[in-house]
Amino acid sequence: MKRATRLAIGVGAAVVVVGAGGVAAFGFGGSDPAPPPATGRPPGTAKVAKTTLTSTEKVSGTLGYGTPSTLTRSGQGTLTWLPSAGDIVTRGKTAYSVDDKPVPALYGTIPPYRVLKSGTSGNDVRQLEENLKALGYSGFTVDDDFTSSTATAVKKWQKAQGREETGSVAPTDIAVVPGDVRVSEVKGQVGGAAGGPVFTFTGTTRTVTVDLDVAKQHLVSQGIPATVTLPDGKAVAGAVTSVGSVATSKPAQQQGQSPTSTIQVVVALADQNAAGKLDAAPVDVTLVSSKRDNVFAVPVGALVALAEGGYGVQVVSENGTKYVPVSTGMFAGGMVEISGAGIAEGTVVGVPR
Repeated sequence: MKRATRLAIGVGAAVVVVGAGGVAAFGFGGSDPAPPPATGRPPGTAKVAKTTLTSTEKVSGTLGYGTPSTLTRSGQGTLTWLPSAGDIVTRGKTAYSVDDKPVPALYGTIPPYRVLKSGTSGNDVRQLEENLKALGYSGFTVDDDFTSSTATAVKKWQKAQGREETGSVAPTDIAVVPGDVRVSEVKGQVGGAAGGPVFTFTGTTRTVTVDLDVAKQHLVSQGIPATVTLPDGKAVAGAVTSVGSVATSKPAQQQGQSPTSTIQVVVALADQNAAGKLDAAPVDVTLVSSKRDNVFAVPVGALVALAEGGYGVQVVSENGTKYVPVSTGMFAGGMVEISGAGIAEGTVVGVPR
């Protein structure tokens, strides 16, 4: 009797049964080659497990505060105070000073471009009123219209800042940022002109930025889990918060290599404190590209190729062995998802040693 063994073919591929005369694919009838006698026992066994299969991809990333944006001011004057790199600028606080007058930060997405005063209407008016309300001022309705009630609130706000109580807001009176920001690099100079870039900023929470090869784009989507391994080996849980849609071409790192195209993937950390004071640090990121819960799985080596096509497993019982066709699903961690008639949790199947 020929001794049957299994041979794995590649990562996540099926296996075939190899005898002394070559490759044999087992069938279930007709003239197909017959499997070993039912009394023959496989060299090893494993039980069908009900488990969760997780497929992961390990990539390199950089821990930091994200891609900086630039705060720019138009207008005349002299910069008389600037924040330092690493400072946090919040709503209502001074972003910088011009001619010894503080310029407060307001939250929003619309840059100041006109004088806001009684009679003006628009989204920038609503943005201003939302900020005034958040700063504790009242007596007006938050809408698109700048009314006399809005002007009264503006005067109170200006008085609290020690500024002239005009009741109107010029573009140079405020600095608009998207939220709490961290100064990453100061561009202006105290004593220099107030027109132009003042400083660059990022968000205040650290994230991991991954330049992912576009060939692996299908592995990621917003919300999938990720694990970030810090330089000291500590693992921190995270999740993908954004996946770029525009590819960037990068030149080849070495002569003879081809240029690569990447997309930017951003991973948020579940615990900011776990990263300590690290900034601009290289990290490893393990992305959970796919997951299957509560499936039947066996070691990949348990699969055998069938003569009529597809795959099967050698089911082992007290009465002997038989080959049962199965459908395969996800491959992960040396295991493969299977389903088919007679396949249940605890079923014993043959595997190579």
